[in-house]
Amino acid sequence: MSWGTAGTRVDGVAGERRQLMNVAYRLLGSVAESEDAVQEAYTRWYALPRGRRDEIASPGAWLTTVTGRICLDVLGSARARRERYVGAWLPDPLPDRAEWGLGPSTGLADPADQMVLDESVTMAFLVVLESMTPAERVAFVLHDVFRYPFAEIAVALGRTPAACKQLAASARRRVRAARAPVSVGEAGRAEAVRRVKEAWESKDVAALVDLLDPAAVMTADGGGLAGAALRPIEGGARIAQYMVAIADKAPGLELVERSVNGVPGLVARHGGVVMTVASFDLSDGRVTRIWAVRNPEKLRPWARHDLA
Repeated sequence: MSWGTAGTRVDGVAGERRQLMNVAYRLLGSVAESEDAVQEAYTRWYALPRGRRDEIASPGAWLTTVTGRICLDVLGSARARRERYVGAWLPDPLPDRAEWGLGPSTGLADPADQMVLDESVTMAFLVVLESMTPAERVAFVLHDVFRYPFAEIAVALGRTPAACKQLAASARRRVRAARAPVSVGEAGRAEAVRRVKEAWESKDVAALVDLLDPAAVMTADGGGLAGAALRPIEGGARIAQYMVAIADKAPGLELVERSVNGVPGLVARHGGVVMTVASFDLSDGRVTRIWAVRNPEKLRPWARHDLA
């Protein structure tokens, strides 16, 4: 299983930032925390004596190892913070600037611009990563996603390469257990999302029920800053009724189809303001999972872009 390759040395460590952001986001699921982790890794690099830096054969590998170690610490403390989080916690949804036809950024790079959107960054996959222990997640992401050798991962985790190999194997079993085969291609996925959008806009409960798996689950993340169901809503019929109730409470709610973390999703906005970003997982053409992020702090990257 592989969705990327390890970073190679480039002229100047600044060129590693894109790779580090991709590693950190997959480890943390938070854009802000990823930026902080990468900045801390660079701070540690520049704190090294010049002679010590010159001795390091691969600055990129060194920075990745340090970033992994920082993320490991963040994941440990994040568990306690997320236990106090109001309602369910979901990873930050990522926009796809290229899809919107926007030109290159000016000034400082937008974190969203730096993300490589592939299977390892879909909401479905990130949610599985959340079920892992911090050590499993670091070992799995660095090895299976970015192809780093266990000898380097061992330095980040402070464990033996053999122990890191076992951690990655345990994480791999979690992925296999959680991810059912998806029998729908990209075009089919986009069509299913489009039909959900149309049924939601028309407040057609029957059509929504037909599009949702009977055992579907909807999870919303408001973080106490936006109205959202505090617990997952289970069952296609209940989800359909909830979606229509939302539409009834927000006249003028506009739904637009957009890529969310690299796959078809929906963005809901009201009065030009992005209120919700929804991701979907499907099986046999029906929606099995909906992840709706409503926490405005997690929607900041979306507010920077014109969704027209």
